Amino acid sequence: MKTLENFINNFHQLPKESFDKFLALTTLKEFSNKEILAEAGKIPKELFILKRGVVRSYYTDSNGKEYIRSLFNPICATGALGALVQDKPSALSYDCLTECELYIVNFKDLKKLIRNDKEIANMYANVLERIFILLEAKIYELSVLDGTQRYLKLKKEIPTIEKLIPQYHIASYLNISAVQLSRIRREINSK
Repeated sequence: MKTLENFINNFHQLPKESFDKFLALTTLKEFSNKEILAEAGKIPKELFILKRGVVRSYYTDSNGKEYIRSLFNPICATGALGALVQDKPSALSYDCLTECELYIVNFKDLKKLIRNDKEIANMYANVLERIFILLEAKIYELSVLDGTQRYLKLKKEIPTIEKLIPQYHIASYLNISAVQLSRIRREINSK
């Protein structure tokens, strides 16, 4: 419980009454590895707050090849936000890459609460700002950083990433091939 409260308060210090209203919307649930949270082509209904584990968002092309857009590690919000806001099918799928523990929030219930509680509305606005900043940073990284720099940044963010998920997922996230990732790791380890 304290983990969720601390996470929320990083965005906006909620009064107890507002936090309790938000908490009433959440359900804490465990998910297994490979369990799907949101599926491309379907309209999502839930937003998630990741307490434990690793979640990915990814596109699948017409040949079935997957391209990881984001990796999420605790504690953070995740889910097909664009599809939720627009009430349209998601272009992305979200699934667990490890066993996970997530708080689940029904998005329509959250939107009702946002309309009725100014503190929750302020917190939501701050979350959206943070998401925008993170997306800008991701675009910058893909445009400016090379594969080695992106790999080192990922290792700094999730030091145990190689123990958590397969190498091909890491390579996909970094937008490089598995061969390039092996070469990068070999060069780093030889230093």
